[in-house]
Amino acid sequence: MKLVFATGNKGKLREAGEILGSEFELLSSAQAGITEDVEETGLTLEENSILKAEFIYSRTGLDCFADDTGLEVDALGGAPGVFTARYAGEGCCFDDNMNKLLAELAALDEATKAGFTGEPSAVPSVPRTARFRSVVTLILNGEKHFFEGVMEGRIALQKAGCGGFGYDPVFIADAYPDRTVAELPEDVKNAISHRGQALRAMAAWLKSEA
Repeated sequence: MKLVFATGNKGKLREAGEILGSEFELLSSAQAGITEDVEETGLTLEENSILKAEFIYSRTGLDCFADDTGLEVDALGGAPGVFTARYAGEGCCFDDNMNKLLAELAALDEATKAGFTGEPSAVPSVPRTARFRSVVTLILNGEKHFFEGVMEGRIALQKAGCGGFGYDPVFIADAYPDRTVAELPEDVKNAISHRGQALRAMAAWLKSEA
């Protein structure tokens, strides 16, 4: 089955191909002839994934899917959320995004320490709990279907690892609490990742409908 994945991210395309397997032929947006960027104006992950999928379908007429993923950090009120890919500003890279995130959590820690009047050894740290959430919109024969995945974890104190992409070097999944996602082998990451969960659910549904 041929599907267009609404992405220009080679890492995401590779990950999706490994998860979905050889039964699916994946094309990137560019391979489907789409070079324009979609303006992500949605207020939720679902809205943005729909925008991207509809953009591809309206221009190609091909079955397609799109995902939108957000990192939700509890201490930051759920931020960056829908702004995950551009947290440090438009045109910034993920290294900039990670640096901003770590700096904000460090500043919260310092503010907590400054306002604490108890014993220094008992100074509480800001909770670093967080999760990645992915929503996938599939358009098949003109109809929309939705799939979701969540990976719970926490934000590391500093970046570690060179695998994966995005915020992987600062995210520690609950399933592997001794290392960041960027330090995990790719097959292990795919088995627990938010996007992996959503894509496996989509693949299972497609196979059941075939």
